[in-house]
Amino acid sequence: MKIFRLNKTYSIVCDSVSNGPGFKHIATLTRNGEQIDSTKVQYYNRTWERYTFQTILRKMIDQTNELTDKEKRRFKNTTRILG
Repeated sequence: MKIFRLNKTYSIVCDSVSNGPGFKHIATLTRNGEQIDSTKVQYYNRTWERYTFQTILRKMIDQTNELTDKEKRRFKNTTRILG
């Protein structure tokens, strides 16, 4: 499990889970420690990400309705969080 802090309020908790056909990454968006949204990505082979959880982090930010468009742009452009 790895926690990515977006700011003082929001974090994304990522985890990797093994399953029959491969593995999946699961991301949970939290606000002040409370779960407010989640998503997952299934992989059948290895990933070609620049860093672990890159795809799921971007997916979580893109799909959530909790964040404003301005927050989404800022978080996606924050290199220390999303590479």
